[in-house]
Amino acid sequence: MTELVTSTNNKKQDVVVICPGRGTYNKDELGYLTRFHSDKTEIIDIINAHRAQQQQPSIAELDAMEEYNLKLHTSGDNASALIYGCAIADFAAINRDKYNIVAVTGNSMGWYITLAAAGALSPKNAIEVINSMGTLVSGPGGATAQSGQVIYPVMDENWHLDKSKQDLLINTMSDINELDNCEINLSIKLGGYWVLGGNKPAIKELDKRLQNIDDRYPMKLYNHAAFHTPLLKDVSTEAQKTLKADLFQAPRLPMIDGQGHIWQPYSADKFAMHHYTLATQVYDYYDFSKSIEVAIKEYAPDKLIILGPGNTLGGSVAQTLINHKWHGMTCKEDFIETQKSDPFILAMGHEAQRKLVV
Repeated sequence: MTELVTSTNNKKQDVVVICPGRGTYNKDELGYLTRFHSDKTEIIDIINAHRAQQQQPSIAELDAMEEYNLKLHTSGDNASALIYGCAIADFAAINRDKYNIVAVTGNSMGWYITLAAAGALSPKNAIEVINSMGTLVSGPGGATAQSGQVIYPVMDENWHLDKSKQDLLINTMSDINELDNCEINLSIKLGGYWVLGGNKPAIKELDKRLQNIDDRYPMKLYNHAAFHTPLLKDVSTEAQKTLKADLFQAPRLPMIDGQGHIWQPYSADKFAMHHYTLATQVYDYYDFSKSIEVAIKEYAPDKLIILGPGNTLGGSVAQTLINHKWHGMTCKEDFIETQKSDPFILAMGHEAQRKLVV
């Protein structure tokens, strides 16, 4: 087996850090905090203290359970805090003697983690925002009960974007939106995939109309709401009532949002940040592909580090790199060969790659 290597010189490598979204803490991640972060008691205690005030189980308790409970661990009020805790602890574990973090970005819920990692939200304010947003969409009458997300590929077998597949989704959404009681929209551009968000009747109709691919797609994302679509405008309104702009502050690091906009440490406005976080990105689609494009073109990093938990974002990031022929990569096979010799993407949820980061 080829040993993974990094540059042999002593100069720090510039890295962009990528924060994960919902759906990244799964059965294999159970015990992630215990395995990797038993020393990160300060940040985990802050998270647990906030959840205790809300009469919610601690993330330490959820992580330490003997068995993974799909309904419990993926519920928004638990998953958001749990993923944040794992990710922010991973961020703290990055070897600063080896890596110089030049910017932070993320996918979907990863924007909230980006705010925390970059310092735009203090640890106490971060868990207040993240836990509140996760809880707002949960419960019997919440957005999760009334809507959902579906993921579908828009690429070919070589990880090249396929415009005909994108057009198919656009036309299918348009047709479904003509039906009574149906609403569906683009939710996330995720490398070689699009995530669509809609109400339950529209999701059911979408499942009927899209061709089955590999007995896997269209894939419904369990316990997800129609994030980043107009269906979450009520959630946005409620969030803006309870979470004020004073929670935000200037970041210490540049942040790339879901529109590809860079929020700079010396010019980021807390009121604009508050509006983007609790309004724009809540009900407008999240272009993760654009955020990665901006990250590589603006910062030309030596590596991209993906925080855990999980290891699901690597493919989507790679598909974006291929789309822009980054480092000469033009297809899936190019990326696989690069990762074997001198990996450009280092996922902390991947055991061998994690060792190169901490």
